[in-house]
Amino acid sequence: MTSIPAPLLEIAVLVLGMLILMIEAFVEKIDKRVLAFAAITGLTIVLICSFFVVPLPSPAVANGFWNFYTADRLAIFFKQFALLTTILVLIMMIDYAPVLRNSFPGATLQAGLGEFVALPLFTCAGLMYLVSAIDFVFVFVALELVTVSFYVLVSFTRRDPTTLEAGTKYLVLSALSTAFLVYGIAWIFGATGQTNLYRLSAALANAGSNSGAALLGMVFVLVALGFKIAAVPFQIWVPDVYQGAPTPVTAYLSVGSKAAGVIVLIRVLQPFMNLPQTQRLIFVIALLTLIYGNLAALPQTNLKRLLAYSSIAHAGYLLIGVVCFDVRAITFYLVAYLLMTLLSFAVLTIVAQQTGEEISDFDGLGRRSPFLAFAMLIGMVSLAGVPFTAGFLGKFYIFYAAVLQRQIALLVVGVITVGCGFYYYLKVVRAMYWQSDSKTDAIPVNGLSRVAISALIVATIWLGVYPQPILDALKH
Repeated sequence: MTSIPAPLLEIAVLVLGMLILMIEAFVEKIDKRVLAFAAITGLTIVLICSFFVVPLPSPAVANGFWNFYTADRLAIFFKQFALLTTILVLIMMIDYAPVLRNSFPGATLQAGLGEFVALPLFTCAGLMYLVSAIDFVFVFVALELVTVSFYVLVSFTRRDPTTLEAGTKYLVLSALSTAFLVYGIAWIFGATGQTNLYRLSAALANAGSNSGAALLGMVFVLVALGFKIAAVPFQIWVPDVYQGAPTPVTAYLSVGSKAAGVIVLIRVLQPFMNLPQTQRLIFVIALLTLIYGNLAALPQTNLKRLLAYSSIAHAGYLLIGVVCFDVRAITFYLVAYLLMTLLSFAVLTIVAQQTGEEISDFDGLGRRSPFLAFAMLIGMVSLAGVPFTAGFLGKFYIFYAAVLQRQIALLVVGVITVGCGFYYYLKVVRAMYWQSDSKTDAIPVNGLSRVAISALIVATIWLGVYPQPILDALKH
């Protein structure tokens, strides 16, 4: 098969999303689940095609359109990451379809499902553009495509008051973070005359440039990206939005938005890493994020809220990698986070429809549904960092990077907070296997979800034993 131009991947995803919206709007008598399966099939084809994209030369010597867009190995890898995440989220949305009926009283069981599966495709295209963006203007455009799609997705079950609250908070705070981003870009451009990330390094090295003004602009940009990755002190929206949003959307926010935000953060910070103030600022944010995320998760009794604070904690571990600027460690951690987080949310999506989202609703799950209980067990122990899981090796590589860079304070705090994680993650395991419950009804799992959950279990354990494929992925 011949090589495929990288921009065709995003174009294919956008066209697929528009086709599904058109079919939803103009074809009346159709099983809406067909649209979900069409989206999954289409994204799978794009994912396969992405392995035939040839990485472009260094963006440092690019011109024309390539001043804005790169298809280096890092970008191609995270395009595949975004596609895989979206496929798994769409499978979760099929399970979630019955819940949508509550938002459309008197409608059919599949009401709203067409739009619900089309919007993640536009989000996916935005994420793919975002990881390829090497110019602040393109970063802004891609980020808005992602954010506007999430505005609608977070508020989709609009008759639920908690969902409306989540949507309002996400809208207001996201708009505020966008304002910080634009203001920061303006400061950087005013100080250096550049918006291209690769030309910023040369501009900052110029004795005539105003590095203080550029640094202030970088701080404003960091506020916007800190919002996207749920870093302290920009995490205030996370618990309420995660709890109120539809469960598959929460999973998508937790994995997709965070991964793209971290990659953009790496690209944006690269020109500024020679400035000592930059590393000190990221160090402080990483420290606060680790402490706050883990301590706030300890008393939680709602599983979605616990996973929200857990998401903040994992942003702290990722920021250790950013401080050390170890792209391979960050990449492996994000892959591990994808597997174990989507595994946990996939089980939560199914179980919550039968019982609820509280940790106590998982009492006796090991007896009622051994398959789902085992899947949640693997997800929880991997998130906690138990050996022979992807989560353990993810933390190991992050901490190893901290050792190499002599970031002892971050290492010590990171290891201590891992102990906190063992407590709050294993509360879920205790509920499933040690707490008794009067419910005896088995929880059904459809075939596609069973295959997806099984694949996530296998991948979580496999990467915990043999991580080399991911570590080597950015070399070729």
